[in-house]
Amino acid sequence: MQTIEQLINARVSVNHFQAGRPLATETIHQLVALATRAPTAFNMQNWRFIAVQSAEAKARLLQVANGQVKVVEASVSFIVCGKLAGYQQLPEALSASVQARIMPAQVAVSWADLASTSHRHDPALQRDEAFRSASLACMTLMLAAEGMGLSSCPISGFDADQLRTAFELEPTELPVMIISVGYPASGNWPQKLRKPVEEVLSLV
Repeated sequence: MQTIEQLINARVSVNHFQAGRPLATETIHQLVALATRAPTAFNMQNWRFIAVQSAEAKARLLQVANGQVKVVEASVSFIVCGKLAGYQQLPEALSASVQARIMPAQVAVSWADLASTSHRHDPALQRDEAFRSASLACMTLMLAAEGMGLSSCPISGFDADQLRTAFELEPTELPVMIISVGYPASGNWPQKLRKPVEEVLSLV
């Protein structure tokens, strides 16, 4: 079992996957279950994951992802969407925690009221929240894949409008990133070097 530090240091963005190696549905479910452990404001859970694994769906994704072959070669590519107006379903999202007696019912009501007040008339905040939530889920998904002996690659190079049409996204769903997951082939680079901490850290 690797430590989280080892997983972070080992993770690379893979451009070459072993084609023809599918993942079991159970594994896909497990990856998404772990991704949903990422935090969201008010525990809003304002996201959706589309697991692209069939040949037909991969062909559609290839068309909107600028012809990046890795979306076809990977075992599965997750379209990770952030959802606008997440505050609208917050009472439902919090109900499980109330029933499990993790949080009092009155606290859940106050959170829902506060989120509604702050988000309802602020589309920019809704969009920011959708991107924050989806981005945290993406990183968690990639680390989950690494921990399961798989490799991944985050992809932002896609036509968002075409993707919405190709995969029939709801108007409130924003495609934030594609995460391709699978088994690495040869020819991938090691993790590229990062800037020194002293260059990016300010101690105040």
